Amino acid sequence: MNNIFVGNLSPDATEHEIRTIFEKHGTVERFRIMTDRATGQPRGFAFVEMADDACAEKAINALNGTEHSGRVIQVNPARLQLHRHSGNGRSRSNGDFTASAHRDTATGQC
Repeated sequence: MNNIFVGNLSPDATEHEIRTIFEKHGTVERFRIMTDRATGQPRGFAFVEMADDACAEKAINALNGTEHSGRVIQVNPARLQLHRHSGNGRSRSNGDFTASAHRDTATGQC
């Protein structure tokens, strides 16, 4: 459950801003703001993967319904997407996330 959907983001939201908000609740391993393939513009949502399920749950509970850049953001567990088509008959992948930071495995804390 450590993969989190973050919706209703402002088009001006940056990775640094969102990552900083989530890092208050634990280690962020991966992050990705989704963009439109044709224009490259942000689509208003992102995915955050946290190092620990307990930290992810803590972040979801703390951040869902809070305000960021004048918008009330939605923060929920991401739903698993098993297969997706690009519209041209071929399946496509949204790629991988960028990894960073490490969890303190000695203490197991967020």
